[in-house]
Amino acid sequence: MKSVLFVDDDANVLAGLKRMLRPLRAEWATEFVDSGESALAYMAEHPVDIIVTDMRMPGMDGVQLLEEVVARFPAVVRIALSGHSDQEVLIRAAGLAHQYLSKPCETEELKSTLCRSLALRDHCQNKTIDRLVSRVSSLPSLPHNYCEILQEIKSPEPSLRRVAEIISRDAAMTAKVLQLVNSAFFGTARRVTDPLHAVTLLGLQTVNGLVLTVGVFSQLDKVQIASFSADELIAHSLRVADLAKKIASSRTKDEALCGEAFVAGVLHDVGKLIFASNFPRQYGEAVTDALECGYALCDLEREAFGADHADLGAYILGLWGLPSTLVEAVAFHHHPAKAQSTGFSALTAVHIANVLSHRDPEGQIPSGIDESYLHSIGVLNELPAWSRLAPAETPMGVLA
Repeated sequence: MKSVLFVDDDANVLAGLKRMLRPLRAEWATEFVDSGESALAYMAEHPVDIIVTDMRMPGMDGVQLLEEVVARFPAVVRIALSGHSDQEVLIRAAGLAHQYLSKPCETEELKSTLCRSLALRDHCQNKTIDRLVSRVSSLPSLPHNYCEILQEIKSPEPSLRRVAEIISRDAAMTAKVLQLVNSAFFGTARRVTDPLHAVTLLGLQTVNGLVLTVGVFSQLDKVQIASFSADELIAHSLRVADLAKKIASSRTKDEALCGEAFVAGVLHDVGKLIFASNFPRQYGEAVTDALECGYALCDLEREAFGADHADLGAYILGLWGLPSTLVEAVAFHHHPAKAQSTGFSALTAVHIANVLSHRDPEGQIPSGIDESYLHSIGVLNELPAWSRLAPAETPMGVLA
């Protein structure tokens, strides 16, 4: 039985949570405490799988509590429970919480969040991936300017000019972002030479995704494998990101979800680049076998390394403290049903976009879309419309 610890200084909130979760007593062992100090004392004596904490509390607030949990109990899933007025606190909590829930929270939403968070943790935190990562000599780090831009986006009044200034402070980043903006992928009508123009043209979320792309992929750009092209992988990732954002936009007005779909699309195959950078001979052989013999690359990755690129990519994103919705989309983009998701998410958009990126010039949709998953979340009927959003392109073979 999984153990969940709830922390809130408001006795009425704790009482409401107890009533809400009473029907789930057979599935969850729950404990309720009224302070951060009490939470840490309880965790020192009892195993806890998930902590759900309020953000505004006297004494030790939610941010300080999550900092302590990260340091002392890093395997615990961390969920922030906040009111609508907690924007400033949530910005401070960026990178500390795996997931955020708003007050008041419905029972089904809370249960779904707990189940998904545990499924993701159990998938990413296993001894096989730990052993694999211990062999990796070059792990990418989360770009600092990405964090700055993300903080600006989450501010009450985000500024395009301030985001452009953050980009401009890094000459190499500026050059690469402008190169991508002016590429055929974005199809801009006239040449863009100024970061502010780029931000205005593409929007904050897309530019933030580009900064993340440049920052991560530039750390792993010295791949020397004849059968592997980092540039081709980047181009594929951007196409998936763009299509995932279009799919999300057709489904929802939620800009945050659409932005998550774009960023998850950018990062969904980052594990391949980590494999290629750290194990060039072994990975080159796997890629060659997949191309020449028609084997699934994921199967060959698991055979050679014990985990595939989705597992490795999700592990790295988890280390960075990125939101669990992004980690989930990367971890399960080939097998979305494993996420135990109950609705449309960034994972849905990336899964569909990745498969549709294999369309041939006649527009035939390749196999690989999990129709039973789409049916289970009630969106299967929208697949034909989404397939029309994807341009027919020559399949990219194993690298896609």
